[in-house]
Amino acid sequence: MKRVLVYGQTLKDSHLKYLKILLHKLSKEDILVYFYFPFLQYLKKELDFDQNHQHLSSTEELLDNKIDVLISIGGDGTILNSAVLVHNSNIPIIGINLGRLGFLAIVEKNNIDGAIDYIINGNYVLQQRSLLQLKSSPDLFNGNSFALNDFTMHKSASSSVIVVHTYLDGKFLNTYWADGLIVSTPTGSTGYSLSCGGPIVFPGSGNFIITPVAPHNLTMRPIVVPDNSELTFEVETRTDSFLVTLDSRFETITQKHKLTIKKADFKINLIVFEGYEFSKSIRNKLNWGNDKRN
Repeated sequence: MKRVLVYGQTLKDSHLKYLKILLHKLSKEDILVYFYFPFLQYLKKELDFDQNHQHLSSTEELLDNKIDVLISIGGDGTILNSAVLVHNSNIPIIGINLGRLGFLAIVEKNNIDGAIDYIINGNYVLQQRSLLQLKSSPDLFNGNSFALNDFTMHKSASSSVIVVHTYLDGKFLNTYWADGLIVSTPTGSTGYSLSCGGPIVFPGSGNFIITPVAPHNLTMRPIVVPDNSELTFEVETRTDSFLVTLDSRFETITQKHKLTIKKADFKINLIVFEGYEFSKSIRNKLNWGNDKRN
């Protein structure tokens, strides 16, 4: 590892010290540091960060400057946004967790030095995570129409319900009367889908999870379908518009849009350390097997 990009969005004053620990460690190991340009601008403006670093803003610049690893500092949401920058470059991502649960950002803030040592010494593996791709007419999301976690459709603030006619490989599957509908990858199964009653699915399972949000018919349950399927949606709503999202990005669209979800033709590489187990991670983070009464 010779060149890294430090990626972030915002940072609390109390978390600035962890960024400085990271930069000190990288400097000590003679690793060249680049910053994501909007993050560097934010730091200088909001936190009086006075360090000067080279900066990058696009996938092409990542490749041109031969970035070895993207280090995301924040939480899982920061990693989701960094995936848009990484796109199809195959540059691996490692996340420093300054948030709460941290299913994706696996490096705890008090173990930054140790994590960098693991990467330098090659004590890690790359875990490939599949993404979903949105095809829409008219086009949405400026060409970045993919998501690591999930795609959602949601009613606008003023509407009472949306009706989503759903087709699987061109065949009618179901009509959902609900506040919204989530299509998640296995990675996204521990996110919004989980909070709406969806199942936890192991990474690499090769599935999409379809989860209704507050369905008006209680027999409508989350279902799991193969990710080599193509999902098509026709939406009805009492208002002129509704919301669609890809991870944390959103667009307001109308019923005239045609929406199709399929698996993206590239994957995101996440760095995990030797001995990492997804089952252990969810057990610890969700407190499974712990009786707090004792």
